Amino acid sequence: MNESARKLAQANGRLKSAKTGVTIVVLGSKLYLQATLPPKPNSTKKEAHQQRIALKVNSTGSGISYAESEARKIGALMACRQFDWTPYVAIAQPEMTTISDLLADFEQDYFTRRQRNPQSQTTWDKDYLAVIKRLPQDCELTSEIAIAAIAKTEPDSRQRRRFCMVLSAFARFANLAIDVQRYKGSYNPSRAKARDLPDDSIIQNWFEQIPDPSWRWFYGMLATYGLRPHEAFHIDFDLFPIATVIDGKTGTRRVWACYPEWSTAFDLQNVLVPKITAKNNTEFGAKAGRYFKQIGLPFVLYDLRHCWAVRTLEFGLDISLAAQQMGHSVQVHSDLYHAWISDSHHQKAYDAIMQRSDRPKPPKLLA
Repeated sequence: MNESARKLAQANGRLKSAKTGVTIVVLGSKLYLQATLPPKPNSTKKEAHQQRIALKVNSTGSGISYAESEARKIGALMACRQFDWTPYVAIAQPEMTTISDLLADFEQDYFTRRQRNPQSQTTWDKDYLAVIKRLPQDCELTSEIAIAAIAKTEPDSRQRRRFCMVLSAFARFANLAIDVQRYKGSYNPSRAKARDLPDDSIIQNWFEQIPDPSWRWFYGMLATYGLRPHEAFHIDFDLFPIATVIDGKTGTRRVWACYPEWSTAFDLQNVLVPKITAKNNTEFGAKAGRYFKQIGLPFVLYDLRHCWAVRTLEFGLDISLAAQQMGHSVQVHSDLYHAWISDSHHQKAYDAIMQRSDRPKPPKLLA
């Protein structure tokens, strides 16, 4: 905790002990007072409700001292039922912090707490920015606005869960009290509709049909190692046939071929990365997807990753090892891929177990 944050916490502790009913909050770099106050002049609301007063001071030691004295003054006026908006309206109105302003501060805070790199930038763009940009940018953030945005998403969907997660974090940053748990729903990837994954023979046959050698190598990497599309651009083969992902969504990791025969049949040790450029991992994946769509691939590239995951289950690879090689948690692996195992996968695994010479046998029947 830095010095300003420590002083703010101490000031709010004193205000709480004194039962002033007023809290000092920080929005961006500015200080505000927050309390349950009567409606402002010309407001359509009739009852007292939680509101903020802008103080036009920065979140510094002296600013916090000033804010605490103002908070005590307002608390005393409220206790005597003598609070009047007149001295504060002129201050409060021009200093409204819009969602657009708050978003800029939120982004700065986000990348202050983590390194800005292609992975974190992709997470920010796809998860946070994409959601917050759906809000009216020239308005002040309110619980009504946040809940209205959440309500526009499909209940029990992945999008609903993402909106709740992002807007909850955004509201916390803005010191806005909002409970989105009741709207989160019951989305679970394990209940997602199973994909119609291509058979391994189809995957293998398509390898020969890809006209460009570099994209053929790229396709072979995804099929053999279950990589995310952008990860094929960040591979080290010093330990061939083990592939080392040196950069990507989840950092460095090693992946073993499944099937190992494909690593040599597809000549993957002769690295031939497609010569394309991209600003981030998402763009790498999008460009790859467009190429394979143009040549008529009858399934999406991510199906190759999903097939690798299901294949490891057939091989009997421990789920924790498979999850680690795929670069995600055991929970994600279990929730997502166990939902896609078909009866044929179960039959293959069963047959393999039953054919083992060391499998348990039933007790001998008594004569």
